[in-house]
Amino acid sequence: MSSQQRDLFGGAIVFSIPPQCKDVSDLRQVPNNQEAFVYRNSPISIIVEVLERVAQKDDDEAAKFHFDSLAHDNSATSSSVESVTKIPNNRGDKTPSPVVLKGTQFVRKFNSTVPDIIHVLLAVFRVESKNVDLVLSMNIPLQTAEGETDYTEYQRAQRDFETAVKSLRILDFDLFVG
Repeated sequence: MSSQQRDLFGGAIVFSIPPQCKDVSDLRQVPNNQEAFVYRNSPISIIVEVLERVAQKDDDEAAKFHFDSLAHDNSATSSSVESVTKIPNNRGDKTPSPVVLKGTQFVRKFNSTVPDIIHVLLAVFRVESKNVDLVLSMNIPLQTAEGETDYTEYQRAQRDFETAVKSLRILDFDLFVG
């Protein structure tokens, strides 16, 4: 399936995601530091957040910090990191090279006795000059009380995440001025 370019934060940032992704702000209020999208007919979500740069100097450790923070926010009963890699930005623009983390979180929802298994894909773009970490995350529920994500949908979501990360461009760094 093809992707389409979407403006984020009033056009200060752009990236490409599938056309079937719906802007969550059309459904409910979203914090000013976030842009959120959900797949139609699927629990898969994509969130882009402007966050204060974390103290970790090592990029891998910064990505792990953001993953752990997300696990905490989700009240995960456990989580694990599968891999952390850096994708070089070879486009010649000033968008930082993203650090990509792949991991799994076990999250209990709605008083369920069995936790949902959520595959989390996370990319951190560290904008040192503005003291900002731009975090793009995708949550892929692999197994929930409602059912399982089939393998084809899972693979498509991973490809969509890679496209979003590789296409993300910061066009206006003044977005990050407090």
